[in-house]
Amino acid sequence: MADNKSESISVLNELIETLKDGEAGFKTAAEELSSVDLKAQFIEYSRERAEMARELQNEVQRLGGDPERSGSVSGSMHRGWMDVKAAVTGHDDRAIVAEAERGEDAAKSAYQEALGKPLPTSAQSVVREQAVKVERAHDQVRNLRDSYDRS
Repeated sequence: MADNKSESISVLNELIETLKDGEAGFKTAAEELSSVDLKAQFIEYSRERAEMARELQNEVQRLGGDPERSGSVSGSMHRGWMDVKAAVTGHDDRAIVAEAERGEDAAKSAYQEALGKPLPTSAQSVVREQAVKVERAHDQVRNLRDSYDRS
């Protein structure tokens, strides 16, 4: 059981890193967007990611583990690339939305992978609920990107 608990903590901490990356990424994107509506939507996504990370941190603590508190190195690099892309493109909303979609692709994959791992029932339930939220946000961001491509 100790190995399963340790594996579960590891899986949840990886998702926490992904969520922290998304929280910071959406916040960075919101700061760069010119559309007031998009800014508000991305700030809401950032808040949602922060809340989801707190839920998983609570699960990790419940399992007796030390919850992750920050994002990943690759996430920091992803956010850095977004900053460069925004600067180079003159804060082009379409380019920022496309980059956010890339980040959401990574989050969606992380959740799909986590759902295939053996997790305690309560953690599995939280991950499943969060996967739905990630999928929804991913699809909304993709649709935003598509709308830019059509215009």
